[in-house]
Amino acid sequence: MLKEIKILFYIIFIFFFLFFCTRYYISDENKKKSFLSIKSIDDKILINEKSLIILDNNTENIIEFLDELNNEKDNEYKFWELLKRN
Repeated sequence: MLKEIKILFYIIFIFFFLFFCTRYYISDENKKKSFLSIKSIDDKILINEKSLIILDNNTENIIEFLDELNNEKDNEYKFWELLKRN
């Protein structure tokens, strides 16, 4: 009997917890707060965006393309051959 009462208490507690959580997140007050929070973050981003410094591009002609045919040291190792050498 005590076990059934305990289980019933747990079920009721879980039900009320879920009920109040969903009630809060669906409420208009929470929607207004979340919208205002998002709006304030957007405003802060716009303000900080204006104070950013734009750097010049100094990465032109940095990459050198190498020809694979000119590579003199062309070692192709295979796993089994490496084991046989030892």
